[in-house]
Amino acid sequence: MTIARHDPPPAPVRPTEQDEVAAAGSELIGGPVGRRALTGRSRWTPVRVVLLVAVGMFALGMVQKLPCYDGGWFHGATSQYVHACYSDIPHLYTGRGFAADLTPYFDRIPQDISGGMEYLEYPVLTGVFMEAASWLTPHGGEMMYRQQIYWMVNAGMLMVCAAVLAVCVARTHRRRPWDALLVALAPALALTATINWDLLAVALTAASMLMWSRSRPLASGVLLGLATAAKFYPFLLLGPLLVLCWRAGRWRAFGVALGGTVAAWLAVNLPVMLPASEGWGKFYTFSQERGVDFGSFWLIISQRTGDPLDGANTYAVVLMLLGCAALCVLTLSAPRRPRYAQLAFLVVALFIVTNKVYSPQYVLWLIPLAALARPRWRDFLIWQACEVMYYLGIWYYLAYTGSDDNQHGLPTEGYQLAIVIHLLGTLYLCAVVVRDILTPGRDVVRRDGSDDPSGGVLDHAPDVFVLGPGRRGPGALRGQTQDGAHGDPWRDPYQGSPVGQKPSPGPSAGWESHPRPN
Repeated sequence: MTIARHDPPPAPVRPTEQDEVAAAGSELIGGPVGRRALTGRSRWTPVRVVLLVAVGMFALGMVQKLPCYDGGWFHGATSQYVHACYSDIPHLYTGRGFAADLTPYFDRIPQDISGGMEYLEYPVLTGVFMEAASWLTPHGGEMMYRQQIYWMVNAGMLMVCAAVLAVCVARTHRRRPWDALLVALAPALALTATINWDLLAVALTAASMLMWSRSRPLASGVLLGLATAAKFYPFLLLGPLLVLCWRAGRWRAFGVALGGTVAAWLAVNLPVMLPASEGWGKFYTFSQERGVDFGSFWLIISQRTGDPLDGANTYAVVLMLLGCAALCVLTLSAPRRPRYAQLAFLVVALFIVTNKVYSPQYVLWLIPLAALARPRWRDFLIWQACEVMYYLGIWYYLAYTGSDDNQHGLPTEGYQLAIVIHLLGTLYLCAVVVRDILTPGRDVVRRDGSDDPSGGVLDHAPDVFVLGPGRRGPGALRGQTQDGAHGDPWRDPYQGSPVGQKPSPGPSAGWESHPRPN
């Protein structure tokens, strides 16, 4: 009788051993984990800790909105901006007909209610989310009270999305669950979580990436289709999957994911698209016709030159396509196939930087992708600091423009500086991720011999199509076994060592090849 041997799962990577900032921050709770610590024997698993922290930070974000909840949303033209606690949710409860029991997409919204927006300008699944919250909101009493309850109901539903997001990120990289603390502790998430309904799409996208990391392309595609039915940006992730599967020859997995995406999107949209095509199409026509708006570098150009930039939509599309072409070349020619999370972050960041509008809550799109693409506290916090400054900048700018005496808030030049800070922070993180792709030895995720923990069928897969310099990289078309294992000269020589401590001299302390575990 043969007894199957099951090797124990690899121990989670401890961030205090690899990240100087994490090691310093751990002093607040007793310092880094020692080598004699009894880990793995507590009910407080990494996922549970991350979940608790995420819910706690979300609750702090709700507290930050308290000045608006108590009256800033309802009294005073600029109070909600001065306190930096604005939210679309209570305003759209009345402004999009939910308080009047109008059916989204089917019922035309009277102009005296919406101010000219005839139909709900959100994708269908987000509209369903908004409508479900209105069903849970009392339909009697003063309007201010109903708006407060509507925001509170939405906040509760969005808290569930935040919890799902944190758990999915923690489970995507099996050996690095603590990286999800970047998401849970992100100040921009706490500040922007209840501005709008973006967390629904963000949570579904994170769940899609989790399913892809588990080599379940159909489930991943279905979740990505649902995310796209809630917000447009998740559709962009099909681009990185296409190019990565092209390089690895995994066409079947991509086809299954694409089919699941299309099927799920149609299942949500067809019941509204067919009987209410005009209302359904409002999101797409509004996005197309919308002019240059807050947060974009197009706005800086427009304000500086006095040109309304009527062709900004075309310019943005051209820049986006050129950027996607550059990412395609980078993926196919890199010395080692980039990780899925790296490309997902870059393509969404490209869309944000080139787009003609940047709302404060759009930072939520990038937070989980940044945590998976570049899980280093220093870089993440630099970027988050830039985003927090932009968050304050836009509200103080609106306070300035909405005030009669212009004595409070941020003038136009100050707001333009806030936009530049936001763009520089995003581009900085993009540059670091591109550097990791071009020099895989700098990629902290791969220091333990991992290939692409979020890659699913791509993880350790051999390359079948590589361009130019990438052919000379490790594992590119040659030098691989059937399962993709090969010598890896890109690994960090200090992997697994405590922060700031070099390994003892010996044959394993250099840049020579090490076999990658299967």
